[in-house]
Amino acid sequence: MTDQPGQPSAEPSAELLTELSFERDVRPLFREKDRNSMLKAFDLWSYTDVRAHQDAIIGQLRNGTMPCDGAWPAERVATLQRWIDAGSAP
Repeated sequence: MTDQPGQPSAEPSAELLTELSFERDVRPLFREKDRNSMLKAFDLWSYTDVRAHQDAIIGQLRNGTMPCDGAWPAERVATLQRWIDAGSAP
C-alpha cells in the first residue's frame, strides 16, 4: 500500500509488529544497582519475579519513586507498559 503525502501510514510500525520480550527488551531496562536495591523483595532480572510484581513495579515507575535515584524517562516506562499490555512474554 502506498501512503499519500500528508496521510498517516496505514501499515503498523515495525515496533508494533515486534513482540517485546523480557530478556531482550525489559531486563536491560533495570540496572545492576536497581536489581541489588530490590533483591530483598524480588529479583528485577527474573522474568518470574517481574511478571509477578509487574503492577507494583509499573506503579512505582509511573509515580517516579522507582528507581530511588531518579525517575525513568517516559519512553522506558512506556516500553515496560507495552510489554505488560502485550501479555508479558518471556
